[in-house]
Amino acid sequence: MTSRVNASHRPHRPPLVRVSLLFAGVLLLAGCTVGPNYKRPAAAVPAKWEIVEPWREAVPKDAIPKTSWWTVFHDDDLNTLENELLAANQTLKVAFAHYDQARASAAVQNAQLFPTLSVDPAAERQRYSGTRPSGSYVPLTGPVTQSNYVLPFTVSYEVDLVGKRRRTIEAAQASYQANAADLESVRLVLTAELAADYFTLRQLDTQIALLHRTVETLQKGLDLVNSRHNGGVASGLDVTQEETLLNTTRTQAILLRQERKQFEDAIAVLTGKPAPDFHVAERPLAAEPPNFETSLPSELLERRPDIAESERQMAIANAQIGIAKAAYYPSLVLYGQGGWNSAEISQLLNAASAFWAVGANLAQDIFTGGARRAQMQFSQAGYDASVATYRGTVLNAFREVQDNITGLQVLDAARQSQTDAVDSSRRQLEIATSRYTGGLVSYLDVVSAQQNLLNNEQEATIIQGQRLVTSVLLVKALGGGWDAASLAAVQLKPQPRDAFAP
Repeated sequence: MTSRVNASHRPHRPPLVRVSLLFAGVLLLAGCTVGPNYKRPAAAVPAKWEIVEPWREAVPKDAIPKTSWWTVFHDDDLNTLENELLAANQTLKVAFAHYDQARASAAVQNAQLFPTLSVDPAAERQRYSGTRPSGSYVPLTGPVTQSNYVLPFTVSYEVDLVGKRRRTIEAAQASYQANAADLESVRLVLTAELAADYFTLRQLDTQIALLHRTVETLQKGLDLVNSRHNGGVASGLDVTQEETLLNTTRTQAILLRQERKQFEDAIAVLTGKPAPDFHVAERPLAAEPPNFETSLPSELLERRPDIAESERQMAIANAQIGIAKAAYYPSLVLYGQGGWNSAEISQLLNAASAFWAVGANLAQDIFTGGARRAQMQFSQAGYDASVATYRGTVLNAFREVQDNITGLQVLDAARQSQTDAVDSSRRQLEIATSRYTGGLVSYLDVVSAQQNLLNNEQEATIIQGQRLVTSVLLVKALGGGWDAASLAAVQLKPQPRDAFAP
């Protein structure tokens, strides 16, 4: 008796309270996010670069423009070509398209934060047979024709119980940023390739001009030797030696023109122009490598877009672990349906024609044959691979910077010694010519001195071109003035108005 009285007086919770408690529990569970939170793994970083005087460590990004780094060379022709590349290069357009795709993909994932609303109106008029089977005992009175008008609305929403959607959005945002870094990396590689090709082209222009001047000088020397030979002073051997050097020099100039055309055509492709219609006017090499001060190695991690892209790939792989782990938990979908249904279109929107339904669907896989475990292992292995790729990218970046620092130091020393070699070879030619005119030596000494001067002048030109190309490669290795902080602006945050977007 007592138990029945207690049971009859048990507190009764209204349906609204029970529903509220249920949703409170759902929201509490939805605040959880499974999977590891991302933290950038450490990479081996040297304490400093191997640098000799007069080089020193500083902050080169202060001297390199963030967008148009090539302007540090103060070459108007180069600036024009780089701008044409940015406007028309097809590889860069592909990178831009991939960037736009990544942004759209992030928007798709953000859309999962909002419920979906759909409408499926239908109108039907149907005639039923008068002799159709009937499940009732009421006799059929003949054929029946009737109409059916439906205006239903359906809303559904999957509750993010354990953060699967949040991890998916996290991965999409990281992918968006990785594509932004890739775009900057492609831009840097292409503009650096153009600058290197351009300075090599100017080096060839200088060599060709040098060979032409040498041909003119040798032609004058040949005229002198012919005159002396006709006067019986010089031998036929002197004439043939000078002719041989003259023709060899002409051949070198012809072959260099072919090499020049190849670089000109490469620049045409980079700037988005057909090679047969593209020409760069000849101009001697006049630029000088800018004075760069190298930064600390640790700063390189924030200044190379390829390192930033690799780091973002780790963030994607880390989020994939959380997505895989979420498969161990149930999914909850809330849905509601409502609308109007009537046999008469004139009564479709009446209150009596309205219908509705609400519900929830909780689904959980019990046995999957080890698929979830395998997916977790797959995601973890993918993350491990991304970490190794990141660290390899960092090591390669250090190598590139150090190689180009060393290269510039060596080329700078070589330029100074080669300048002395050119001066010495000029004096040698003057002495040999004077001694030949005085009858003290044969013309072979003059020819040898002429060849020696030409070789040293060409070597000096090649060294100057290599210094400029190596400077370009150093700027590229340092990130071209780019900074990973730029990625902070690459965010696609959901807005309330997106809930009403089609």
